[in-house]
Amino acid sequence: MTHYRTTTIDGLKIFYREAGDPALPALLLLHGFPASSFMYRELIERLAHRFHVIAPDYPGFGHSEAPSVAEFSYTFDNLADVVGKLVDQLGLKSYGLYMQDFGGPVGFRLATRRPDRIDFLVVQNANAYEEGLPDDFWGLARALWKDPSTANYARVREAAMSDEALAWNYTHGVKDVERIDPDNWLLQRALLARPGNKDAMAALLYDYKNNLPLYPVWQAYFRQHQPPTLVVWGANDAIFPPSGAYPYQRDLKRVDFKLLDTGHFALEELGEAIAVHIARFHDALSA
Repeated sequence: MTHYRTTTIDGLKIFYREAGDPALPALLLLHGFPASSFMYRELIERLAHRFHVIAPDYPGFGHSEAPSVAEFSYTFDNLADVVGKLVDQLGLKSYGLYMQDFGGPVGFRLATRRPDRIDFLVVQNANAYEEGLPDDFWGLARALWKDPSTANYARVREAAMSDEALAWNYTHGVKDVERIDPDNWLLQRALLARPGNKDAMAALLYDYKNNLPLYPVWQAYFRQHQPPTLVVWGANDAIFPPSGAYPYQRDLKRVDFKLLDTGHFALEELGEAIAVHIARFHDALSA
């Protein structure tokens, strides 16, 4: 059974979902943009019998507190700081990391800061390579990074946060749109309507540029520490296409690589299959 908890970190109320016996191996689920721990609602139930599962909402996301950009600096460094303090508060000495989309920059920061704590990685459409940022999708973001003008912010906000864009995030690349829960983008629409929340999201989209110089650092972590890694990647994703998935095989010796016939939010369509892959992968680690 999932529990819905709230704690305080650096004066902010941080929400997280928790399930499973704390004596079991820990698995930290890090969500993408502009999603929340809601994206893991079914995976948590599928894995709670074999993992102690924790899925937080970052500041500004989901049920966590959403301060204005004047009150909180929305950067990936700061998101990782908050999640890292949650990990410490919960007493997780070691854990697996499931990362999707924005979960990658958060999780890879945690991994490189404390590599001794990472038992394994599950990478699902979370990028760590320049090859994974195609210009046909990332052109507007790159223009913002080069020129953070009001006009470029407006273009990125419309492209990433319109009602149409929120639904498209979930439906592009899937085999059966009728299997995709529309509550996903309905919830996101409501949360983005909070005063100042779109500004917070835009600030993170701008800060995404600061992940690119860290790619070599993350890749060096892969090569040096060789964390066992399961790649389960939606092959039809236009945001983070498979060109960003293949390079993990270049740097990791123990990698289980699966391309799945679905889109960006692969759990919505193939969550049961991904849970099976995680169970099989973890069993192989324990063998």
